[in-house]
Amino acid sequence: MKGARGLGAVGTAHGALVFGRRVRVLAGALAPLLPAGRLVDVGCGDGSVSAAISALRTDVRPEGLDVLLRSPCAIPARPFDGRRLPLADGEGDAALLVDVLHHADDPVALLAECARAAPVVVVKDHFSRSRLDGRVLAFMDWVGNRPHGVALPYSYFSPESWGRAVEAAGLREERREAVPGLYPFPFSALFGRGLHFVSRLARG
Repeated sequence: MKGARGLGAVGTAHGALVFGRRVRVLAGALAPLLPAGRLVDVGCGDGSVSAAISALRTDVRPEGLDVLLRSPCAIPARPFDGRRLPLADGEGDAALLVDVLHHADDPVALLAECARAAPVVVVKDHFSRSRLDGRVLAFMDWVGNRPHGVALPYSYFSPESWGRAVEAAGLREERREAVPGLYPFPFSALFGRGLHFVSRLARG
C-alpha cells in the first residue's frame, strides 16, 4: 500500500497487517447485499473492494467513480465531482459507498444522488457512540486517507443520526449488520468494538 508507507512505521503496519484483510472481510460482508448487474462504486479508491466482490460474485459488474482517481485502479473508473453522479436515473443496478459518506460535504445529498442512479444503495461506514470512538475513528481515517489527499472532516454517524440520514435521503434500510473481523488481535480490541457496519438501502 504505497500511501500508507508514507506514514512510516504506522503506515507500514497498516499496509502489512490490515489492508489485505480489510478487503477480504469487506468483500465477504458486502457481496450478499448486492443485486446482480451493474455496480457503481462511488468513491472507489483503488477499486480493491469491488474487484474482490466481483471475484465472489461473477454476476456483479463493478465500475468506479472517484473525486481523486488512483493509478493503478483494480476496476474501470472515471472522475466525478463528489456531488452529481455522471449517470442517468436508474442506470445502475446498485451503488456502493465504502467508507465514503463520512468524507462527504453533504452525506444525505450523496445518498439521495446514489438512490437516483440505482434502486439499491449498499453502504459500509462507521458508528461513533462516544468521544473515544470518535478519536479512534479519526486516527484510522488519518492513517488510511491522509496520504491520498482525501478530505478528513472527522464527522461520523451515531445510530440515531444514521437513521435520520437514511430517511432524509428518501431511502429505507432493508438490512444492517456489524462487520467483525476487520482487524487481527490485538488491533481488534481498539479498532473493532462495533465501530463498523454495512447496510442495504432501497428507495422509499
